[in-house]
Amino acid sequence: MAALVRFLGIGLLALLVALPVSAAKEEEAKDDPNTKISPRLLKTMEYRNIGPSRGGRSTAVAGVIGERDTFYMGTTGGGVWKTADGGETWWPVADKTLGAASIGAIAVAPSDANVVYVGTGSACPRGNISPGDGVYRSLDGGATWEHVGLREAGQVGRIVVHPKQPNVVYVAALGHIFGPNKERGLYRSKDGGTSWEQVLQVSDRAGAVDITIDPFNSRKMFAATWEVERKPWTLVSGGEGSGLWMSEDGGDNWTRVTEGLPEGTLGKIAVSASGGKRGRVWALIEAENDGGLYRSDDGGKSFNKINGDRNFQQRAWYYTHVTADPVDPDTVYINNVQFWRSIDGGKSFRPIRVPHGDNHDMWINPDDPKVMIQANDGGANVSYNGGRSWSTQTNQPTAEFYRVSVDNQTPYRVYGCQQDNSCVTIASRVGGGSIGWQDWWVIGGGESGHVAIDPDNPDISYAGSYGGYITRYDHSTGQNRAITAWPEVAIGMPARELKYRFQWNAPIRLSPHDKETLYHTSQHVHRTRNGGQSWEVISPDLSRDDEEKQGYAGEPITRDNTGVEVYSTVFAFEESTQTKGLLWAGTDDGRMHLSRDAGGSWTEITPKKMPEWGQVNMIELSDHDPGRALIAVTRYKFDDFKPYIFRTDDYGKSWSLLTDGKNGIPENHFTRVVREDPNHKGLLYAGTEFGIYVSGDDGAHWQSFRNNMPVTPITDMQVHRNDLVVATQGRSFWILDDLTPLAAILGGVKDDAYALLPSRGHTYMFGGGARGRGGQNMRLGVDIHYVVPEDHDKEAEIRLEILDSDGEVLRTMSSTKPERRAPNPFAAFFGGNSSGRRLSTDDGMNRWTWNMDLEDAQIADGAILWGSPSGPAVPPGRYTAKMTVGDWSQ
Repeated sequence: MAALVRFLGIGLLALLVALPVSAAKEEEAKDDPNTKISPRLLKTMEYRNIGPSRGGRSTAVAGVIGERDTFYMGTTGGGVWKTADGGETWWPVADKTLGAASIGAIAVAPSDANVVYVGTGSACPRGNISPGDGVYRSLDGGATWEHVGLREAGQVGRIVVHPKQPNVVYVAALGHIFGPNKERGLYRSKDGGTSWEQVLQVSDRAGAVDITIDPFNSRKMFAATWEVERKPWTLVSGGEGSGLWMSEDGGDNWTRVTEGLPEGTLGKIAVSASGGKRGRVWALIEAENDGGLYRSDDGGKSFNKINGDRNFQQRAWYYTHVTADPVDPDTVYINNVQFWRSIDGGKSFRPIRVPHGDNHDMWINPDDPKVMIQANDGGANVSYNGGRSWSTQTNQPTAEFYRVSVDNQTPYRVYGCQQDNSCVTIASRVGGGSIGWQDWWVIGGGESGHVAIDPDNPDISYAGSYGGYITRYDHSTGQNRAITAWPEVAIGMPARELKYRFQWNAPIRLSPHDKETLYHTSQHVHRTRNGGQSWEVISPDLSRDDEEKQGYAGEPITRDNTGVEVYSTVFAFEESTQTKGLLWAGTDDGRMHLSRDAGGSWTEITPKKMPEWGQVNMIELSDHDPGRALIAVTRYKFDDFKPYIFRTDDYGKSWSLLTDGKNGIPENHFTRVVREDPNHKGLLYAGTEFGIYVSGDDGAHWQSFRNNMPVTPITDMQVHRNDLVVATQGRSFWILDDLTPLAAILGGVKDDAYALLPSRGHTYMFGGGARGRGGQNMRLGVDIHYVVPEDHDKEAEIRLEILDSDGEVLRTMSSTKPERRAPNPFAAFFGGNSSGRRLSTDDGMNRWTWNMDLEDAQIADGAILWGSPSGPAVPPGRYTAKMTVGDWSQ
């Protein structure tokens, strides 16, 4: 009956828990003066990954010789994943160790499958690229990891391991992509990463991007160096530092290879030595003149151009990947927008269909070349038949989202646009087990936009993409209509020639005062008052409008403007929820403006301490005061990774810097978003490149609030119905259910005494539960948090009771006596058990989830049990939780 009640409807229950009165200030942690909240009090406030389980970008894969079904995948924001069943299931293997989630290279030692090396920082440098923090190693097949150096390697293009010596490893370090650094180059370690030597260095602007060892002679190897730097408005690919190099003594000495290669400026180069023919080497070259696929048949002494097809040179800085077949000398693969294979020595190629375009890496099993794994912007996929069919990518929750929006349904839905895919909406919780593909759908827009929701009709959503593209989607009819303010193709155009400079990730905002009023931004603020039928410009150019930064994107070789490099734009925009027509706008080139008259006039309010050319990434308008706002500013595209969060309480007349690198957020954790709790003024949440931080004193001190979430870039957050909803650039969406205990902790709860913390004032009786292989569903029931001091006597009973409105005890849990559980006839079938549970007595915060049922039924001796013996669900009403320890109770 309880299950039937949950299935048929939603009931509302109120749970009242007493909050202890205490004015005592939380003592500062001894190890960090900024830690105002004991981490032991936050440990049970856990996030859940709701999905979608749709793969995100991957630029590194590897397989294991001798283990046909085992492969590794490195994502560009979601860490390292492993499969042992050929891609049927994947799981993350380095979350507890990684300091950076962007993976540029993976290599398994050919002579020892237990030894795995990972280089962080993808070397396919999109505009939203994340930095790495060096190299990691596992000695037990990915079960555990350790950092083994090269923290300033920046982006790692390739790692190769000696075929017979697992401790001899080479790392191609591209370096800091946003600026020069001396650590660019090729590194070698002879002791498994304990020590490193830089064996090839060209300049502080050119790093190593690829390396290959000759399968017939392990002392002979080839390396590619690449002069490259990304700026907010362009990408510089090519220069004197780009070149192809050869060593014949294991990397001690290097000679630049030039015979037969293109003359003039070279850009990115990929190189791969054939395992099918001695002396055959492939090189795919971006060049000012005569770029294309080159081949050497004399061991690299000279090269000949084999193929100049432009399909293999598209967006060379993002692709340029070549892989030789390990057995057949005439078979070679090229990863680009499409996945290509040649079986005639590179003279002609045919595309191979893969689950997703934008291809970057592959590994071929030398024991059976039909077995391979391939990486692209949709994740990784495995083939056992040479590419005729592939494993799925819908089991990889590694999606990259730029922003997150929510609606007001019950349960509410989460919205966002996924990089290299589409905009989607997904359920925050469901009535079944896990959140699966049936619980999300595409809502229009494109890969890079914002999403705005009609609060009165969540079926109506506005979603964007680059170039100013916006759609209006009606889920009730399935109709999707373009409402772009100014249709103009930006691809291939210098930004200065565009009428409106719409950025890749331009804001879309629905007015909180009028559901027909929609805002969009270029260098101006655009407004429609009829749902996109017509548009008007309501601001001047609010940017610096520096024409020197509005040219072609890509120099000196490949010009490629897709909207990422469109610069001098309004990058953040909000209208006050409290005051109609109060508009705030921030640009990607370091300006802030305010309008008090719905765009009639604008006043510059740029903080005096804002760093030059700082990008205003996010504006948070306080729900507590219309003149109060916070902004998150980034300068990582200038090789400045410092966090910048500013606050104003007087409409921007004055600003306070809330981050100095010493008050809790590390100096290299640049900030992407800041939010204020709508229920508690001064309770702030910050999303950075490497995690989440919280401040309970208006930004004076910050501390980590990542808890169980892996390291991943935090791109956006929303505090909604007392939940913290999080968008990531590599691990899809996450939700921390119920922030109520956090407010209580800030109110004075300490970790050295017993305490029962309040929960959300109400909960819904809703079917489902946290089980299954999809997105993690919300736990069924009410989470009750309680504190156990460190000196708790383990023999002393902790008791939790649920009481009805008349004070009658309905359910009891104890730390010393197991809860009476009736035998479950389906335990073997469903993998459950009938053993009684006890309350946890771990130090600090603990959690027990009441499933809103009464105690299990008592089963008579000899009875034949059919059906569930669990107790019936309680009816909607008001209930109280009571905690008792000895003479103390609350």
